[in-house]
Amino acid sequence: MGILHNLLFFIVAIAILVTIHEFGHYWVARKLGVRVLRFSIGFGRPLYTWARDVNGKTIEYIIAAIPLGGYVKMLDEREGEVAEEERPYAFNTQPLLTRVAIVAAGPLFNLILAVVLYWIVFISGITVERALLGAPAEASIAALSGFENNDEVLKVGDDVVKSWSDFHMLVLDQGLDGGTLDVQVRNADGLIENRQIDLSSTQLLERESDVMAELGFRHWWPDLPAVIGGVIEGGPAEQAGLQQGDQLLRLDDYTIKHWDELVERVEHSQAKPINFVILRGQQEISIIVIPAIKEKQGENKGFIGAYQEIPKELKDKLFIDIDYSAFEAIPAAIAKTWDMSKLTLRVIWKMIVGEASLSNISGPVTIAKYAGVTAEIGLTTFIGFLAIISVSLGVLNLLPIPVLDGGHLFFYMIEAIKGSPVSEAFELRGQQIGIAILGALMIIAFYNDFQRFM
Repeated sequence: MGILHNLLFFIVAIAILVTIHEFGHYWVARKLGVRVLRFSIGFGRPLYTWARDVNGKTIEYIIAAIPLGGYVKMLDEREGEVAEEERPYAFNTQPLLTRVAIVAAGPLFNLILAVVLYWIVFISGITVERALLGAPAEASIAALSGFENNDEVLKVGDDVVKSWSDFHMLVLDQGLDGGTLDVQVRNADGLIENRQIDLSSTQLLERESDVMAELGFRHWWPDLPAVIGGVIEGGPAEQAGLQQGDQLLRLDDYTIKHWDELVERVEHSQAKPINFVILRGQQEISIIVIPAIKEKQGENKGFIGAYQEIPKELKDKLFIDIDYSAFEAIPAAIAKTWDMSKLTLRVIWKMIVGEASLSNISGPVTIAKYAGVTAEIGLTTFIGFLAIISVSLGVLNLLPIPVLDGGHLFFYMIEAIKGSPVSEAFELRGQQIGIAILGALMIIAFYNDFQRFM
C-alpha cells in the first residue's frame, strides 16, 4: 500500500508540474500567433485524445501512458513541409524574441506556479517548530561556536529566523561558500547574545548527510512522560484499544520513562506483538499492540499511530503559528521562490566544480517517496512540496544543456551574437551531448535512489 500511495501522489505531482510547464509553451505560442498542432501530457501510447477547433485549425490534446513529461508540437518547417500560406504561423519563421519567449515560458510558468503554491501555503497559516537548540554534540562546530542548550535562534546574518526550517535553510544558503556566519540567539536566561559559526574548514554538502547534524546542532525537545496525546484513526494503537491520556509504564519487561524510549522500542520491533502496560486513571492495564511497518529514512521501522501529549505551556514554547494576509503573502511567496531558485543554482554549481557530492542528486524514487510522505501529512505540506519541485523543474530547465529549454535559449543567444541561426549539424551535435549529459544524470539519480533504499 505504501508503494502504491507514493506512486499515486508522485503521478499527481508530476502531472500538475508538467501540465503547467507545457501550458506555458502552449499559451505563449498561441498568444504570439504560432500555430499549435498538439498538446500532450505524458509520452508513449495515448490513453485519451480529443480535438478542438481554434480559428478553423485543429489542435489535438493527448493524455499519454508515461507521465514523466510532455510536449507541445508546433507548426515547424524543420519537422515537415509547410504550405506557403502557413509559413507566417510556423515556429521556425518567427522573430528571435518570439521564439525566446515561447521557449522560456515553460520554466517561467513553473516558477510562477511556485509563487502561487507558496502563497497558498502562507495564507493557509502554518504551525512550525521554533529554532530551539538542544545541547550541541560534543567537540562539534556548534559546541566550539559556543551554542548552548535552550538557545533560541533569532537571526542568521541579517535574516530573521522564525522556525527550525528557516535556521536550516539559512545556514545552508549562507554557509555554502564557507566563511563565518553571525547568529543571534536568545539564551536560556532570556538574554540576547551573538554567536559565530566558523565554516572555514568545513564544506557543506561534501557528502549526503543532515547538514545540521554534521555541524552538531540538535533540535531541543523536552523529556516528557510517555503519555498518549491521541491516536490516528485506523492505526495499530487505535485498533488495539490505546486511548488519549494512557501513560505507558512498560513495553514487555522494559520500563518506559520518556516518549523517546517508546518510539525507539516500537521502531525496532519489526512488527512483532508488544505488551503495552499502561496506567489508565488509577488502573494498570495490559494491551497487546502489533506495530505496522513504515519506511523512515530509507529503513523499515515499526509504528503504532499514536502521538505524544504535550502540555499547552510547552506547545507555546515549541511551536509558533505563522499567518499571512493575502496581501502580505504575495511578496513573501515571491521572496521564497527567489531564495529557493538561487539556492538550487548554487548547489548545482557546487556539484559541477566538485565542492558538493553528487549523492545529493535525487531520482524519481526519492521524489515519489516524499510525494507520498507529504501528502500523508496534509494538503498544505504537499502543496509546499510541489512548490519546491516546481522551483527545481523551472531552474533545471533553464540550464544551458541542449535538449532542455535552456539549451535552446543558449542556441538563440549564439544566434543573436552571430546574426544567424546555428547550423543543423551544430544543433544536432549539441542535442547528442545534451542527451548524454541527461542520461548520465539519470543514472546517478537512480543509483543514489538505489543506495538510499537498498
